[in-house]
Amino acid sequence: MTGASPATDQPRRLPSGGDRIDRTRTVRFTFDGVVHTGLLGDTLASALIANGVDIVATSIYDGRPRGIMTAGAEEPNALVQVRTATAEEPMLRATQVELTEGLEAWSLQGRGRLSADPDTGRFDRTYAHCDVLVVGAGAAGRTAALEAGRAGDRVILVDDGTAIEEAAAFAALPEVRLLPRATALGVYDHGFVLVAERTPTPTTEGRLWHIRARAIVLATGAIERPIVFADDDRPGIMLASAATTYIRRYGVRPGARAVIFTTNDSSDDAAMALAEAGIELVATVDARRAEVVVGTDADGSGRLAGVTIAAAPADMGPSRTRTVAADLLLVSGGWNPNVSLWSQARGTLRFDDRIAAFVPDRAFGAIRATGSLTGDGLPDVAPLWVVPPPEPDAPDAWAHHYVDLQRDSTAADLRRALDAGLTSIEHLKRYTTIGTAADQGKTSGVVASAIAAAVLGQEVGAVGVPTFRPPYVPVSFAFVAGRDRGALSDPVRTTSIQPWHEARGAVFEDVGQWKRPRYFPTEGEDMDAAVLRECAAARTGVAVMDASTLGKIDLQGPDTGLLLDRVYTNTFSTLKVGACRYGLMCGLDGMVFDDGVTSRLGLDRFHMTTTTGNAAAVLDHIEEWLQTEWPEFRVRATSVTEQWATVAVVGPRSRDVVAALAPGLDVSADAFPFMTWRDAVIAGTPGRAFRISFSGELAYELNVPTWHGLGLWEAVMAAGARHGITPYGTEALHVLRAEKGYPIIGQETDGSVTPQDLGMAWIVSTKKDFIGRRSHLRADLLRPNRKQLVGLLPVDPDALLPEGVQLVAPDAVLARTPVPMLGHVTSSYRSAALGRTFALAMVNGGLGRMGERVLAPMLDGSMIEAEIAPSVLFDPDNTRRDGVSGEAADR
Repeated sequence: MTGASPATDQPRRLPSGGDRIDRTRTVRFTFDGVVHTGLLGDTLASALIANGVDIVATSIYDGRPRGIMTAGAEEPNALVQVRTATAEEPMLRATQVELTEGLEAWSLQGRGRLSADPDTGRFDRTYAHCDVLVVGAGAAGRTAALEAGRAGDRVILVDDGTAIEEAAAFAALPEVRLLPRATALGVYDHGFVLVAERTPTPTTEGRLWHIRARAIVLATGAIERPIVFADDDRPGIMLASAATTYIRRYGVRPGARAVIFTTNDSSDDAAMALAEAGIELVATVDARRAEVVVGTDADGSGRLAGVTIAAAPADMGPSRTRTVAADLLLVSGGWNPNVSLWSQARGTLRFDDRIAAFVPDRAFGAIRATGSLTGDGLPDVAPLWVVPPPEPDAPDAWAHHYVDLQRDSTAADLRRALDAGLTSIEHLKRYTTIGTAADQGKTSGVVASAIAAAVLGQEVGAVGVPTFRPPYVPVSFAFVAGRDRGALSDPVRTTSIQPWHEARGAVFEDVGQWKRPRYFPTEGEDMDAAVLRECAAARTGVAVMDASTLGKIDLQGPDTGLLLDRVYTNTFSTLKVGACRYGLMCGLDGMVFDDGVTSRLGLDRFHMTTTTGNAAAVLDHIEEWLQTEWPEFRVRATSVTEQWATVAVVGPRSRDVVAALAPGLDVSADAFPFMTWRDAVIAGTPGRAFRISFSGELAYELNVPTWHGLGLWEAVMAAGARHGITPYGTEALHVLRAEKGYPIIGQETDGSVTPQDLGMAWIVSTKKDFIGRRSHLRADLLRPNRKQLVGLLPVDPDALLPEGVQLVAPDAVLARTPVPMLGHVTSSYRSAALGRTFALAMVNGGLGRMGERVLAPMLDGSMIEAEIAPSVLFDPDNTRRDGVSGEAADR
């Protein structure tokens, strides 16, 4: 909506002035349920002042009314919840919220509220590199950016204002990028800076920039600081520079009768701004002339109504006083260079007595300060930190001398902490909570240090300031997450064969970040029927599985064999080129960490496979040991998981299918024995064939470059069509491997299981050292009653034991707690090959309990009785892994 004169709706809007606003365009907004109007270009804070809204919050602990104190990111009071047409965010500063049509805002008392709508707020992230990053677009920042841009550097200029002045000067510099409405949140190592840019558009509310800069220039300016005195928190008390901003930039009048309380000459500009706006200046209280403000009065709403002024003798004890009626008190205690980002970058600070503030000292890395951040251009100050009460030792005399307005922390809290013996500024911060709120003490930190220094009899520079930490201003989790919510909350990984799976109606499950087919139902089939059919095909004919998600690591270097000997419990340095070997890894605690098959591709090159979910963890494990414990090893480890598509062809007829796909490969048992691999041209594509089986059947794992994966899969399906080839998923895989007693890491194991517990002592070398070996000698890991992997056969062959169910002895008294537990079920399935249900379980001393029975109590009060059996329940002699006769396969 537009209007020529907004004055009727905005009682404190000045008739002229305001270089940031468009007086021809009014904007409607709501604050705490009340509809107001502002002008395009207003901030929420300037629009509230224009509408005469003086009280914007109630303090968090004391319940005192609070008003707008500043005009920038340092605002401690006007924290708001904001809702627009596309987003809702908490803990924004009204001083930095741009007014938009229909904006809704609510005051907060230091506590934000998460939106009930999980989809509110759309944010992006982006990445950039530059030669020079300049933070702050004041005069010094613009000069630095122009100099670097004219020298040919790639420059990014960041500023949290809505526009960057003199933007036209940068138009001829294509390597300079301007980012207004952007706040540098944190400076990290190696020139890494996070920047939050607010750019409301139909598609996004903002962007989180990840910027790498060769050099950083901080032109972050300075923040005017308050002076502490009694009742210094009333609405109507404002920093002098903030009042100047509201008058000149937004054309609003913060009050009608003003008092200035100052320690320096910068407040002269505020006095001129008051005159320009027609605001009566009733008194100027200058600490340099031995005058101070000792207190304030309020009207019925809590807004400032009067200012009490006193002469200030040397001991600062007030003497003659007078009270003047005023609704605006402008305070200027000096200026603090905004050293937050400098300190985050591990730059040191020193105290500058001239301006009574901390300034950058020694830089850490390629970072420099410029402009008023260094103290240049800031006025000399006659420092005044706090005005004592008339009777400083009286009870509650300091109770309303507010230091940190967000935390309601007072000079009384500081004195109490110091009386308790605390002297470190970090301890004082935590005791008083000064500087721990959302503004991180931007207006209170240095004042608190100076008050503490006075009590301790130390110099302010010796006391120092607390550590500055990112983020510089609060940022919502939604902003940090970007679009990583809902379907994008975690990366979804799919193999190159995914289109075929989807077209055939596969039901998927999440394995790590991968979408893997769980089963392939035909019309009318449930999961149980589909899995039984898929398992039967693998045991009697031929079946095919997409195994591309298995972790794959390429290991190269002359010390690779030695590395593998140390990370695996068994020996790999003796493995011959062309051979494969199953290996088991343990952590330092001796517990099983991962397993897989590793093949020797050459004298100095191996191909390792890992479990799907542990691929990244295994690579990280290897890198950690290479970099921290064995840096002398000449080994390079590279993830190639996504470089290879893997198709497992399984079953008695698998040899026929592979022979048709790779006519140049001799697939006979003698020429291509179990646990070997061969280079081959497979379906017209160079690749590798491995004789590996996770089902106990004759099986091949065919590897081709991933972009040929779908073509290979379709070729396998075509070659196996006459044999009734059947695709199978992870559920059938679990059944097939469980029938053979093959454990799955993370299902049979839980971080407390050793190889010996799994009945795999045979794979643990006694002749070499490896990660975890020493732990295997601990007494606790040698106990005979440790949980051990066994098979379970329910007495009722149709009873299916729930996975995770606890197992108890047949004579256990369930009514008496705690009930001694013998173990738990780790895997449980129906088996087409066994013609019954079965399970795997971890049972106390299970390997010595063969033939014994256990009970599994059900939630409905019933019991399932089961007999302990060996974990290998199908083909214990491994007669099938080299294939069976055609006649047997047909049966």
